[in-house]
Amino acid sequence: MSQSPPLQHFALKSQRVIIDDQIKAACVEIKEGKISAIHGYDAQLDCAVKDLANKLLMPGLVDTHVHINEPGRTEWEGFNSATQAAAAGGITTLVDMPLNCIPVTTTKAAFEQKLNAVKDKLWADCGFWGGVIPGNLDQLDELLCAGVLGVKSFLIDSGIDEFPNVSAEHIRRALPILAKHQVPYLIHAEIDCGDQRQAKIGKRYRGFLDSRPKNWENKAVSLMLDLALEAKNKGLKNHIHIVHLSSDEALGIIRQAKQRGLNFSAETCPHYLTLAAETIPDGKTLFKCCPPIREEKNRQHLWQAIKDETISFIVSDHSPCTPQLKAIDSGDLEKAWGGISALQFGLPLIWTEAIEQNISITEISRLMSYETAKFAGLDSFKGQIAIGFDADLVVFDDTPSYKISREMIKHRHKISPYVGQQVIGVIEQTYLRGHKIFENNCFIGGPLGHTLLKQSIAVTRQD
Repeated sequence: MSQSPPLQHFALKSQRVIIDDQIKAACVEIKEGKISAIHGYDAQLDCAVKDLANKLLMPGLVDTHVHINEPGRTEWEGFNSATQAAAAGGITTLVDMPLNCIPVTTTKAAFEQKLNAVKDKLWADCGFWGGVIPGNLDQLDELLCAGVLGVKSFLIDSGIDEFPNVSAEHIRRALPILAKHQVPYLIHAEIDCGDQRQAKIGKRYRGFLDSRPKNWENKAVSLMLDLALEAKNKGLKNHIHIVHLSSDEALGIIRQAKQRGLNFSAETCPHYLTLAAETIPDGKTLFKCCPPIREEKNRQHLWQAIKDETISFIVSDHSPCTPQLKAIDSGDLEKAWGGISALQFGLPLIWTEAIEQNISITEISRLMSYETAKFAGLDSFKGQIAIGFDADLVVFDDTPSYKISREMIKHRHKISPYVGQQVIGVIEQTYLRGHKIFENNCFIGGPLGHTLLKQSIAVTRQD
């Protein structure tokens, strides 16, 4: 990795610092990349102190669902551009998905190729999910020992030939191995029920939505509940996690799983919380993702599930591709690659909607920093402003309103369904382990990110 500049001893103070789920006036002292002390706002210190006045000082965001696609499909995205976009969005830690890279991260050898690919490219700290597919179950233990933070499977065609979907029997074989390593099992929860194959899509968003009904998600989440109960009855302690939940009808199944004492969680994403099917024009392929963006009533139900903690946290599911694969010119939703590109805009998007939902910025911070860090096993040093934690910090002005423009985009391809959308809140500065890496729309220094590996239970950082 790049040589880090000398670590400084300094402090940031603000009338509004998010500490212990509250906003407090405080002065945060930083030494050797860590938060060394938290003082009162007017404390006199023997180091430089930067006064942020009333700007919000919050923990760096932790995004545990990002497709970076390197090595192998770097023309879609890459670690340098993705982690720069993350830094611009206040994300100081992310976890990379095991597809759509080549090779997919399903073996120790493939994981080592990915680790080699990230050198001198990380603007944020980065962990990695591995994958479970039908052909790698005998190598799963070795992959987990190599340092991935957990694994992901699809219950439906992933769109990538090298990453085929698993069956219930494959999951049964994987669960004892995952229980031994105490890592989460991430599930893309859709099952092709074969009941919508005749749906005509073309340029019609309604046609695309009809082609992937809620029932596909509901059935998949129900299957995972059954398998989790089966594993529990065998004495296994597994964590089942549903990624990018879209269907409000699956919320009852998740609540049932929690009520039955299972470690069963779900995430959702800004596009499901801020967009509605009724407002998506036909032929606008940038809005295509799987599972799809559903109706306004569904969106409101997802927000209610955020409020009652049925949904555990919010992540981007940044899933970019080339403009050509997105079929922008033809507007053919059936042929377009599915995925939303919006890595750096998650905080202002969610904050804008949270104001309407009467949800506080401290709650948004919990959902996008603390809970995600906890999920990935990083919560002993990430996701909070607390003594001994990494000095991963964001200066957020939570009042300005502006439109997202193409020129703002830092990820590789300057396309996003959010171009032209009005949002509230500007990320003014981002600090990674005490180093200022982003300020006033400019990147500072070089890529200083660490890889985050799980060895047994402890998470270690490697330079």
